Amino acid sequence: MNGNQPSIQIFEPFGAAYELMKKILFQPFDLGKWCIIGFAAFMSGSIGGGFRIPFTSKQHWNLDSFIHTSGSSSDSFQCWVVPFIVTFWILIVAIAIVLMWVSARGRFIFTDCVVRNRAAIALPWNEYRREGNSFFLFSLVVAVLTMMIVGGLALMVAVPLGLFSHHKASELHAIAIIALVFIGLIALCIALFVALVTQFMVPVMYRRRCLAREAFSDVISLFLAQPGPIILFVLFGIVLVMAVTVVSTVVSCITCCIAGLPYVSSVVLLPAFVWLLAFKLLFLRQFGPEYDVWAVVESPALPPTPEPPATPQPPSPSDAPPPPPAQT
Repeated sequence: MNGNQPSIQIFEPFGAAYELMKKILFQPFDLGKWCIIGFAAFMSGSIGGGFRIPFTSKQHWNLDSFIHTSGSSSDSFQCWVVPFIVTFWILIVAIAIVLMWVSARGRFIFTDCVVRNRAAIALPWNEYRREGNSFFLFSLVVAVLTMMIVGGLALMVAVPLGLFSHHKASELHAIAIIALVFIGLIALCIALFVALVTQFMVPVMYRRRCLAREAFSDVISLFLAQPGPIILFVLFGIVLVMAVTVVSTVVSCITCCIAGLPYVSSVVLLPAFVWLLAFKLLFLRQFGPEYDVWAVVESPALPPTPEPPATPQPPSPSDAPPPPPAQT
């Protein structure tokens, strides 16, 4: 920022976000409003809830034992096992794409609930259809490109080293391990960068009613112009996300995993989700009116900035009263 513009703060919008969260959820407290905004947070895929398909490293396929136990001949395996596996993964991919689409639309709904201080699902779902679909297509393209890049790098390492060979797979040497770790770090960096960019793209699209490619270009330009405050915001945000994750785990354990169920977790941890979203919006607001999501709202949750009173102007000569008549 130049000398004429105020410096970007981190903790000041964090405190203001806490006050905004109290105003939205507790002044006054409305259980119906709470549950509706919680559903919007659930649709957006907030931490502790949202649409996630659990995959763990303990669940794996032992294909050799499955072949021997599923049929007595290789013909029976080829007749139904391969189509079953292909159909299963196609179904998983289709469900993931649908949930990604709903999550993209849900981000705008949750943002609208916080900005306008209202509990609404259908209105923002229809109003921000164009922006939500554009963000979904952008996210889908980025996900496919990321998988292609990471998969291509993995193949470039695995094929020359013969990692797909049954005899060499158990003899991974140091070069293969280092290469795979390096590819994993690349994938992690790409994921963090995409997550950061998309987090700021939604407020920009909400504010300007633009498409995803325009918001992506604008956010990248903002990062290049103001890297310092954004890096501090990211580091502080990571700490906040870790704290919310710990709180979510503790609450889930206390409630015998009831608070960890989808949607229930979003309702229970709604103050944290609204607080984090308001913090992001208030932080982004400091970069100028073009990033102020409350500028386009008729009845914003935040009070408008008061304007200084106008200075009274002296009357012009034409407006001056005529002089009194001379006394004789």
